[in-house]
Amino acid sequence: MAASLSSPLPCSTSLITQKPCFRVDLGRGFLKSFDLGHQRPPKLRSLESSKELVVSASSNNAVSVTDPAPSLTRSKVKRHTISVFVGDESGIINRIAGVFARRGYNIESLAVGLNKDRALFTIVVSGTENVLRQVVEQLNKLVNVIKVEDISREPQVERELMLIKLNADPSNRAEIIWLVDIFRAKIVDISEHSLTIEVTGDPGKMVAVQRNLSKFGIKELARTGKIALRREKMGETAPFWRFSAASYPDLERTMSDDEVAVKPNHSANGAASIASQGDVYPVEPYDDFPSNQVLDAHWGVLYDEDSSGIQSHTLCMLVNDVPGVLNIVTGVISRRGYNIQSLAVGPSEKEGLSRITTVVPGTDDSITKLVQQLRKLIDLHEVWDITHLPFAERELMLIKIAVNATARRDVLDIAGIFRAKAVDVSDHTITLELTGDLYKMVALQKLLEPYGLCEVARTGRVALERGSGVDSTSLRGYPLPL
Repeated sequence: MAASLSSPLPCSTSLITQKPCFRVDLGRGFLKSFDLGHQRPPKLRSLESSKELVVSASSNNAVSVTDPAPSLTRSKVKRHTISVFVGDESGIINRIAGVFARRGYNIESLAVGLNKDRALFTIVVSGTENVLRQVVEQLNKLVNVIKVEDISREPQVERELMLIKLNADPSNRAEIIWLVDIFRAKIVDISEHSLTIEVTGDPGKMVAVQRNLSKFGIKELARTGKIALRREKMGETAPFWRFSAASYPDLERTMSDDEVAVKPNHSANGAASIASQGDVYPVEPYDDFPSNQVLDAHWGVLYDEDSSGIQSHTLCMLVNDVPGVLNIVTGVISRRGYNIQSLAVGPSEKEGLSRITTVVPGTDDSITKLVQQLRKLIDLHEVWDITHLPFAERELMLIKIAVNATARRDVLDIAGIFRAKAVDVSDHTITLELTGDLYKMVALQKLLEPYGLCEVARTGRVALERGSGVDSTSLRGYPLPL
């Protein structure tokens, strides 16, 4: 049987190109087509396979292709709040910042404060849920990282602290004070031509305050970054119910107003029998923890020089708001063997810049060399050592305490003395918010330790130079033993 070969025809319609083919007549009405076109590139084939195509042919060989409706399950970029609970270890800040820098994530704000030899990082980043899940898995692999959680979707108490210095002439000072009262802020320094204001609240409040005060002219602005604690649930399903019930056995039964509170017999410094029962952040003994503490070598700030001339120095830096800049700055500090006692990262008064406030112990000569090394960084605009200048400093702390009905009244009385605020309450816990200097934080925490501390989240120190020139260190009196 002879087969006849016909001339090449464009016999197939492709979505990418029309390719030539030969049609062979095999006799008795049978035709065979041979496609002589080149293989489609892998990228184009993967593009076609990723789409669901609907092809319909009519009698006149017309081909129609329709795309399906776009998927509604695409990942969206969202702002995530990540809580990282770590043990104090050399280079822990640099390693945590490096996890985000290597993946191109820009840390919008970071706040960390030390509680004895444990630290709670609160990091705010933007990204998709899938990639953030991978970042959380990588953070869990780091040495001395105890727990990592993304608490963005859970009910939480979130707070932030901001110090803002404004131009304040006699003509507009009354309006500024009126706005300060509306936002429940405080004036911490006043001079002939400026006012320094302290504001605490959620990030939305910070933006509103900054927007309303920007018309007066903002000289300097320092923000701590957000800290957050979960709002405690009611009843026995709450994370800290077992810890509170061990401290107050009367929580196991119906409480009455005339019951006497049972005081707990342990504190954060003692060995707690409830430490290993799987609470989120249990109170643990600190005696067996390694002594190589870097975040806060003295659990406080050395205001006075010791015999070797070492003193805590407060450094303020303005850096570009780009991914990896925090990792670069902390790398310079850690590679030269300097400790970091406090760290606060947040937006500054200038668009596209962030302000880093850190406390580093050392002698005057050693800190001067460190400042010279920091000035060589490309993304760093300015750095100041304001230790020997009069400056206003503030920190923010959220602390969750185990209580019963009677102990709650005692805790609120203590909080009133320190001007602390109750921001969350449940049947077995109460959460307080406190602002002030380090010694105020330490004093309140020591008084509340006998009641049982569930969680403590602290920011680093933020500081601005006082326009009035008043050196407040002479007003501190005798510091508490740390």
